[in-house]
Amino acid sequence: MDHQDIWDALDKHLHTIYERDPDGYRASVTADLVIYEWYVTPHRQDGLGSHLFFISQTDMFPKGAQYHYELLEPKLQQYGDTAIVCYTLLMATSLDGVRKVSTMNESRVLVKLDGHWKVCHVHKSPTSGGHVENAP
Repeated sequence: MDHQDIWDALDKHLHTIYERDPDGYRASVTADLVIYEWYVTPHRQDGLGSHLFFISQTDMFPKGAQYHYELLEPKLQQYGDTAIVCYTLLMATSLDGVRKVSTMNESRVLVKLDGHWKVCHVHKSPTSGGHVENAP
């Protein structure tokens, strides 16, 4: 089974985050999005409010920063109009000569609505790799 449409939707979704594109992000997720982000709060976050704030107002991914990410050990499971993807996200950013590299484990659930894949659930957990500044 070809899952390229799911991987493409995930890639587009991730780019909306790193490009700080709130309108694109809103289009790539469901309105009832649920996220667990260990580095933000140990509690579940419901809806788009805090996520749109992080994307448009914070320096988590500063505008103008160069970034590159890879999905290490990606796995996809599809059950009809539901897909579960999991991977280790390797993120590298560079801004004004400061380079950062980080990894985290992520699972995202996507659902197909009106012919489009949208993220409805995200769960992130730390890896032992953590964060490295000024990485070579």
